[in-house]
Amino acid sequence: MSNMLKGIGASDGVAIAPVYSLEEPDLSFDGKQIEPGQENAEVERFKAAFNQSKVEITKIRNHAEEAVGPEHAAIFDAHLLVLDDPEFLGPIEAHIRNDQKSAPQALLETRDQFVAIFENMENEYMKERAADIKDVSKRVLAHMLGKELPDPSKIDTPVVIVAEDLTPSDTAQLDKNFVKGFVTNVGGRTSHSAIMSRSLEIPAVVGTKEITAVAKVGDDIIVDGSAGEVIVNPTEEEVLVYKDKEARVQEEKAELQKLVDEPSETMDGIAVELAANIGTPDDLDGVKSNGAEGIGLYRTEFLYMGRNELPTEEEQYEAYKKVLKDMDDKPVVVRTLDVGGDKELPYLDLPKEMNPFLGHRAVRMTLDNPDLFRTQLRALLRASQHGNLKIMFPMIATIDEFNRAKALLIEEKDKLVDEGEKIKEDIEVGIMVEIPSAAILADQFAKVVDFFSIGTNDLIQYTMAADRMNESVSYLYQPHHPALLRLIKMVIDAAHKEGKWAGMCGEMAGDEQAVPLLLGLGLDEFSMSASSVLKARKQISQLKKTDMERLAASAIECKDSEEVLALVEEYTGRI
Repeated sequence: MSNMLKGIGASDGVAIAPVYSLEEPDLSFDGKQIEPGQENAEVERFKAAFNQSKVEITKIRNHAEEAVGPEHAAIFDAHLLVLDDPEFLGPIEAHIRNDQKSAPQALLETRDQFVAIFENMENEYMKERAADIKDVSKRVLAHMLGKELPDPSKIDTPVVIVAEDLTPSDTAQLDKNFVKGFVTNVGGRTSHSAIMSRSLEIPAVVGTKEITAVAKVGDDIIVDGSAGEVIVNPTEEEVLVYKDKEARVQEEKAELQKLVDEPSETMDGIAVELAANIGTPDDLDGVKSNGAEGIGLYRTEFLYMGRNELPTEEEQYEAYKKVLKDMDDKPVVVRTLDVGGDKELPYLDLPKEMNPFLGHRAVRMTLDNPDLFRTQLRALLRASQHGNLKIMFPMIATIDEFNRAKALLIEEKDKLVDEGEKIKEDIEVGIMVEIPSAAILADQFAKVVDFFSIGTNDLIQYTMAADRMNESVSYLYQPHHPALLRLIKMVIDAAHKEGKWAGMCGEMAGDEQAVPLLLGLGLDEFSMSASSVLKARKQISQLKKTDMERLAASAIECKDSEEVLALVEEYTGRI
């Protein structure tokens, strides 16, 4: 009899294979105190274990760099820093020398203190960092106890891994030729294992709570990473259903691949631009393989995360240069640093706020930290000569904020020119429209900016006054609400009146129910996850712009989302 579990879909796709249980050795030990005089020997024991761990993590880091690229491999640089961090090592030695703790006991007590600090943070991203501390500590503990941790890199037959959790070092060693999927008890979409599973394109479901209790070695298992479903010991009928689903997914992918080099045009010959959103230069492969015509949103904050200090101007320059060169003169919209809200940089030590999403974040923070902001602007300006750069400021609420940000940009440009640097002359400078004030005043903004890019994830939550992370009010996250459509229309109309272009870089741009509406409202550029580009191209090729204009005109007169969606179905057959 089969057993179905629900979890969080971390990486799309379907996998069917036998269970591989990532069983760990027994790492329990006698926690009694050491005898006087044993302190030096215990300190040497802990130092030796740390050194052995460094050697292993360096090897894993190098493997990860080859498999998933340097950006993701950088997490292991952070692990190595932990192993050299005097704030972590100091308490361990102090516990041994002052409290007569054994090396393993001293390690675990220090680990628990650090883990508690991270887990008590409100920010989900920072909470996930507790997993890094646990990962490093487990490896060190195993060396202290002379035990060997499981080695996922040795898997050489098709399997689905089942585990309590996958550490970053476990995930970095996966060979997708054999590991067809994985399922864990814990974890979320922002965990490193989830992020890396998407980079590796391995179907994954996390947060099932009880998969290790339900699935055993020898069981067969189905993983549906799209639906967040797992079936242990499926029936023959269930296997057939999911094999059919897997085949359809592959057939659809193959069919869509035929559109990679096709133009993005409606049935009546109106061209739009389909671009992709990226977080790191490593995402460029997906941009190209899916035929995106540009990058509509390069989220630069990932350059600043997972490290202990700000990236240098040179580090940033190299990252921006790579993206611009690889895009071969196709447009690349780079968003300046957008932290705050749910994205923290611990090394900046920003104060806690009552309402961080309405607080000192994005351009508000960078304007108040001009040295940090100028460094990024200099790196962008220097990289501009390598491609078609467009710079976008996030979270702009007033024209004064835009003018101040642009003034810094111009000052840095003048300085660089004086220093003899080559800077491209025609860099477009725009804003991300994600605050209602910017949308309502779009006619005035359009006189000073070169373009708009509508960030719907935030624009929806601010328009509806509903935190998009709060399940209690999630029903108010309504991308098709006529109030939102009216704001979008105001932005697009204002841009066109001044001869400017308007794009969208929120999730809504790739929403199949929203695309007909946005097309009808006159959106010029749709930027979405790379894997959605070909689906959108196919959909747009089946729509007439003139029909969608009538649809949009009717939709903004509706009273609620339900009426809008009914109209979309009436016009397109999609709901």
